[in-house]
Amino acid sequence: MSALPSLNALRAFEAVVRTGSFRAAAEALFVTQSAISHQIRQLEEYFGTPLFARDGNRPRPLPHAEELARRLSLSFAEMTAACQTIKERRISQPLVIAAIPSVAVCWLIPRLARFREAHPELEIRIIYAMHGRDIDFHDVHLAFVFARGMPALPGITAEPFLPGDSVPVCSPPVAARLGQGDRAGAIAALGLLHDTDLSGWQSWFARAGAGDHPPPAGPVFEDFNLLRAATLSGQGVALCPEAMIRDDLDAGHLVCLSQTSVLEEFGYYLLWGPLTVSSMQSNAKTFRDWVFVERDGADQTAH
Repeated sequence: MSALPSLNALRAFEAVVRTGSFRAAAEALFVTQSAISHQIRQLEEYFGTPLFARDGNRPRPLPHAEELARRLSLSFAEMTAACQTIKERRISQPLVIAAIPSVAVCWLIPRLARFREAHPELEIRIIYAMHGRDIDFHDVHLAFVFARGMPALPGITAEPFLPGDSVPVCSPPVAARLGQGDRAGAIAALGLLHDTDLSGWQSWFARAGAGDHPPPAGPVFEDFNLLRAATLSGQGVALCPEAMIRDDLDAGHLVCLSQTSVLEEFGYYLLWGPLTVSSMQSNAKTFRDWVFVERDGADQTAH
């Protein structure tokens, strides 16, 4: 005789006691009623004693069977909980955060050590979210994006993160060459750097009251981080989102040449995907709350 009866027989027995009939147990376990009967007979042969008395057509567990069923119910509940815990850990780790390159390099990564120090138990993975490309929220749990107005996506929660207002900035050595007189003309004379195309500077000159002052040609950068690197290295003046270069301004690496801004209709947003696993919901909320504490703390310091 084996040390233990089969697990299938024990599950069948526990289901009969819990549901009150062989038929209900069969339905609960998705097997036939004859299969349940066979498992019960196997179990009675193993124990060498009947487990049920007949009360009409309803099986009534004998006292020793009631005690066995009670202990099995507790054991099966613990097994189910243990399996679910492992499943959730596998699904919920790591927490995947997608960020457009500007947010990843300028805001998130410089602060990430503080999150990891505060929450060493959470495993995270940072990936790029490319501007203009759809994000697969089956693989991504939170995402930082740049958009004109609040994104409206089915099943996705969007929260404003940082404003997109862009102002002209340059390195201190370039700022030292700023001429007197017409501000727009003096800025243009320093050499302009462009993000994607010339439209940003065209809008800025119009906003500054110098719409008849066409921006001179200059290098065009397809990525904000490339534009920022060129600006930091003293190659000219760029229109940059003030919120994204706040650390550079505070450290004195960049200088703002004018408070006239453009692109106010754009902004940075934090998106939540559908989170179906309880542990993942908790982890994502932990990260989301940390993000806004960091943002608000920076705002208070700046003011």
